[in-house]
Amino acid sequence: MTAPVDGFPVDRGRRHDLRLAGAALGTWLMSWAALSLPWSTSALVGAGALAASAVVCRSRARFATVLVAVLLGVACGGLATAGRTVTRDSPAVERVVHDRVSVPVTLVVSDDPRLMRGGRGYVIAADLVRIGAPGGGPHPVGLAAHEGESVLAEGSEVSLDVRVTVLATGDGWVGLLPGQRVRTIARFAPPRGGDLRAATLSTSGAPELLGAAPWYQRGAGNLRAGLQRASRSVTGPAGGLLPGLVIGDTSRLDPALAEDFKATGLTHLVAVSGANCAIMIGCVLFAAAWCRAGPRTTAVLGALALVGFVLLARPSPSVLRAAAMGTLGLVGLASGRARAAVPALAAGVLALVVLDPELAGDMGFALSVAATGGLLLLAPGWRDALRRRGVPAGLAEALAVPAAAQVACGPLIAVLSSSVSLVAVPANLFAEQAVAPATVLGVAAALLSPVWPDGASFVAWLAGWAARWLVLVARTGAGVPAGSVPWPGGATGGLLLGALTLALLCAGRYRTVRRLVVVTTLGVALGAVPVRLIAPGWPPPGWVFVACDVGQGDALVLRAGDGEAVLVDAGPDPDKVDGCLRRLGVHTVALLVVSHFHADHVDGLPGVLPGRRLGAVLAPEFAEPGAGVQVVRAVAGRAGAAVSTPQTGADLQIGDVRLHVLGPTRRLTGTRSDPNENSLVVLATVRGVRILLAGDAETEEQHELAGLDMRADVLKVAHHGSAYQDPAFLAAVGPAVAVVSVGVGNGYGHPNQGVLDTLGGGGAQVARTDRDGDIAVSADRDGALSVTRRTGHPP
Repeated sequence: MTAPVDGFPVDRGRRHDLRLAGAALGTWLMSWAALSLPWSTSALVGAGALAASAVVCRSRARFATVLVAVLLGVACGGLATAGRTVTRDSPAVERVVHDRVSVPVTLVVSDDPRLMRGGRGYVIAADLVRIGAPGGGPHPVGLAAHEGESVLAEGSEVSLDVRVTVLATGDGWVGLLPGQRVRTIARFAPPRGGDLRAATLSTSGAPELLGAAPWYQRGAGNLRAGLQRASRSVTGPAGGLLPGLVIGDTSRLDPALAEDFKATGLTHLVAVSGANCAIMIGCVLFAAAWCRAGPRTTAVLGALALVGFVLLARPSPSVLRAAAMGTLGLVGLASGRARAAVPALAAGVLALVVLDPELAGDMGFALSVAATGGLLLLAPGWRDALRRRGVPAGLAEALAVPAAAQVACGPLIAVLSSSVSLVAVPANLFAEQAVAPATVLGVAAALLSPVWPDGASFVAWLAGWAARWLVLVARTGAGVPAGSVPWPGGATGGLLLGALTLALLCAGRYRTVRRLVVVTTLGVALGAVPVRLIAPGWPPPGWVFVACDVGQGDALVLRAGDGEAVLVDAGPDPDKVDGCLRRLGVHTVALLVVSHFHADHVDGLPGVLPGRRLGAVLAPEFAEPGAGVQVVRAVAGRAGAAVSTPQTGADLQIGDVRLHVLGPTRRLTGTRSDPNENSLVVLATVRGVRILLAGDAETEEQHELAGLDMRADVLKVAHHGSAYQDPAFLAAVGPAVAVVSVGVGNGYGHPNQGVLDTLGGGGAQVARTDRDGDIAVSADRDGALSVTRRTGHPP
């Protein structure tokens, strides 16, 4: 007997065939490693694994078959990825990236333009097919010096085909369709690494269109636009959610609702995934079964439905990945063998990674595979165990499926979020009943939109009720106190949770262990939940800014995304800044801003690197004292991060953080402290909260900033609250919260009581690290601010 689980036929009481799993795992891990290696190294390892497999194949060792499968997988991964990275590492692109020049480029758009966080431009995935002006035949790029900058020699061009990421701030990009060819002038910068992107291109100009998109992309674009129009009949956040549920279009999704979906483990619903494909295939399978079609006919009809859905959702890599996962179910169905599903999954993983090695480093791909594996290996057994205990069949299925998916994906989610959600399973349980109606009705609205707009609006209005239910589930789950448990982030946290999960799954086969786990879980819940209600965990939900307690110095963290931050200074102590970043779950410092080079701001920099990636460094032009400059250069060199000096008035967007450089407006010398008076003064905006970071600027630099728009919700008080503050400067900022980063018992008299009185008299809530420890500023969905002290002192 067999029973389908999420579109996959699964045997009851039989072991799954896992012989291909070793090959798939070897391919995946080798491809992931090879993305960060030179192509020659990857090719050498792949060839060595192939030779080793031939030797092992002749042996009669007990596990020879498994070892050969793994070695062949390593060979496939190494050789396939080397073939792609040799193209990625094109000398022509590397030379232009090294010189960071602006040159004419021709691009083929490969995915829909996505709005940058903060709404100040678009991120476009594209293929770079030409560097240089069109007209001449392709030949190696020639570089010539021009006004101190390397540029393409006149008339020179090169044809190639590499993936790039385009950051566009000009007009005309939003309406582009995948497959469309455009020309623009772009500045080259290094890629983020770990994928097949050869460069990051920045452009502020409008693209020159070189032709129309393919007909099927234009048709899909019309249907997607029709769904957006029809969704406007749904009021409130549900109207922006519906296109995300159906085709992954989150352009109108409320950011606060997106955070609620993330907190409750429902983010997968607003990205095209195997679930969307399974729903559409399921409708076709139901209709085919009602018409009594055979397995092969049913599989063909399912394949046609899958192709149609991929065209509607756009054949981007994420959609193709989801479609491949759905195809595996059709393979098992067409073969009539339930046990073919797991080998099909392994074969699908192997084939997908060989065809596109970049998937090996894609967390979405990993989550898809993990969820599918959990549904195949765990859900059927859990479902049957529940049914043996008297749970009705439908309820047993409804409980087993989200639980299995969450258990399988939990370690990967912990890597990203540094937490373990306690509400994800019940939230998915309540949500899953509304996903299918919303998806099916949404697709129907899209198909109706070109021929009957009013009918499409009515169908979308019906789908809106299912979307409203999902909004209610997400907001209710996100509002549950202690809904998530802090957990170590990064690879360490993921491996730890994975090992713990595997141990519990193995030990759970014994009744005594199961009872012990239940009793322990209840004890922890009864003991820990009240404590969490009284003293919430760290960091608090919705945090946007944290002043780390690093003693007499500054280390300020701006939240740029999950596990990603902008760090302003690093204090005097490496261990303290490392501990603060670990508590916040930061594994990527996308940008380090050095306000000035005094030891109490830079000596802690070595503590930023362990277990984290450092993207880039901003530092002031005033390069004194020399010892601090050397520390910054040494740390940046170890991380492979470029050090640059921003221009006054410059704007930068890093994830959720937007930075505007206010000062110094000019070089100040002969002051009481020239390094202090030439500090970088930056106005940051994080999710609508304005935060002024004043470094150690004293009265002279503060006076120079007069007349600028310095209004801020939060002020990091300059120079640890010293007496050298310009009252007009403090009045111009007018903060609601003033944070003083200062050490206990310092010998400088910081902070000055008169300055604190002035801030408090102006209506600011004053917090200081010497008394409060780490200080976090949070914002709720309505923009209201709250201050949390890690010492637990009342705000």
